[in-house]
Amino acid sequence: MATGTVRYWAAAKDAAGIAEEPFEAETLAELMTKITPGREELARVLRRSSFLVNGDPVGRRAHEAIVLAEGATVEVLPPFAGG
Repeated sequence: MATGTVRYWAAAKDAAGIAEEPFEAETLAELMTKITPGREELARVLRRSSFLVNGDPVGRRAHEAIVLAEGATVEVLPPFAGG
């Protein structure tokens, strides 16, 4: 089980009520499951968000396939307005 930091940006930060928090999870899917109970607004924002794991975009890959390394940083990037 890896430990690391999840960082929230923009609407995700507002929904989480914090800028970052530690996590313990094997995969990105497990991390999403662990950080959303009792946080319905955050869960809603996460469904629309993009993710970076140690600076690498997750893209359309299944979250179950994204294995988190020890010390990983997961960035939650909600859609941004403008162009």
